[in-house]
Amino acid sequence: MKSIKRNARRVAAATVASGLLAAGTVALAGAAGASTVQAHATRYSFRTIDNPRDLTFNQLLGINDEGQIVGYFGSGAAGHPNKGYVIPPFSRTFVDENFPGSVQTQVTGENNRGVTVGFWSNTNKGVGMDANFGWVNVHGRFRDVNFPTEGPATPPVDQLLGVNDSDIAVGFFTDSNGNNNGYEYNINTGRYSQVVDPNSPGASLTAAAINDLGQVAGFYTNPATGNTDGFLLSHGHFTDLAVPGASSTSALGVNNFDEVVGVFVPKSNANALEGFTWTPRHGFTIVNDPHGIDTTTINGVNDFGQLVGFYVDANGNTDGLLATPQR
Repeated sequence: MKSIKRNARRVAAATVASGLLAAGTVALAGAAGASTVQAHATRYSFRTIDNPRDLTFNQLLGINDEGQIVGYFGSGAAGHPNKGYVIPPFSRTFVDENFPGSVQTQVTGENNRGVTVGFWSNTNKGVGMDANFGWVNVHGRFRDVNFPTEGPATPPVDQLLGVNDSDIAVGFFTDSNGNNNGYEYNINTGRYSQVVDPNSPGASLTAAAINDLGQVAGFYTNPATGNTDGFLLSHGHFTDLAVPGASSTSALGVNNFDEVVGVFVPKSNANALEGFTWTPRHGFTIVNDPHGIDTTTINGVNDFGQLVGFYVDANGNTDGLLATPQR
């Protein structure tokens, strides 16, 4: 799969979770090299993908270079639990993937080696009321992953959101002060390490995705503005990502070609969500599913530029989306 990856033409996407996901924020200090936003730099064909077991709520959260997709159905509201699934390449089959003994599970990320990550809950009280625990699945063997902290939130929140081909996973936990703390987890050694903004180490920060170069994308509370901004952390260099004209920006995914994807809220419409891709060369590009204008989130991307995410349709249902670039 590495040979596929190196010869792939580049586009972008990302990784994010919703439903159980606790929103986090972080801070930064370098401007994203873009002062304008392009509406349609790349053309995409869009496809709606929903698990037939629940057509009211689906979110697609990750896609690897083979085209395998991970996600979940169920809103997380009381009586409507999250249930994880995997969609194998070139398949219309939804394979259940849930942490053993869990009441709720989200599958949030995967690599090209068959390793998946996510988080689970032992209750279904309602969004924001359930404890979250991170997990990894290595070829059918599940493992709990929770950052060792003496001051967790109540209820505890710990989520893994992405993983690369070196089996380094990223995620966050929420502390007793309500701040998010990003971290990396080495699946092979069991070692944890924190992910912080080097310019403001105490900022609330969520690590949402990691590529094979070790670059981490996510979002944080910018201490200068108090806004939620996205970021790309590349070997100690922290780049702030804020869509021009946005009140908040969240980076949710990154591929091996420095393409970051995510979602932003425009200042002109506080109720809207718009997807984006970003590269150092071309800056920001808006990407919205044509069936979900002002309700689109781009959550994952592979090295072929395929994007996955979700949108809200005219009936109020949340639908999974797959966007494939047209060359």
